[in-house]
Amino acid sequence: QVQLVESGGGLVQAGGSLRLSCAASGRTVSTYYMAWFRQAPGRERSFVAGIGWTGSSTYYGDSVKGRFTISRDDAKNTVYLQMNSLNFEDTAVYYCACGPKWRTTATTAGGDFHSWGQGTQVTVSS
Repeated sequence: QVQLVESGGGLVQAGGSLRLSCAASGRTVSTYYMAWFRQAPGRERSFVAGIGWTGSSTYYGDSVKGRFTISRDDAKNTVYLQMNSLNFEDTAVYYCACGPKWRTTATTAGGDFHSWGQGTQVTVSS
């Protein structure tokens, strides 16, 4: 079983940037598809970004394309989410998730992910 711990959330002004980290332990995640999801108050959880196990394929939700970048450092067993040009609608709890092994194509369905972190709060002030 893999444990995921997110960090890097906080309060930022609109237009600012944050970088989230997801540190994995208990198992290497280098051969797994990894993703970020978010959930705002009163809204359903939604897909933010995903990265294939090789690191060469990345996928983004429509609302974050061009602003967010997902990456992975397998030597550190860590996945990152660089968030730029943040706006109020980005306010949410952000979750890291571990998905299918050996996967390079996109999956955005929460049911495909077997391990989740506890989440980190991102608040964007307008």
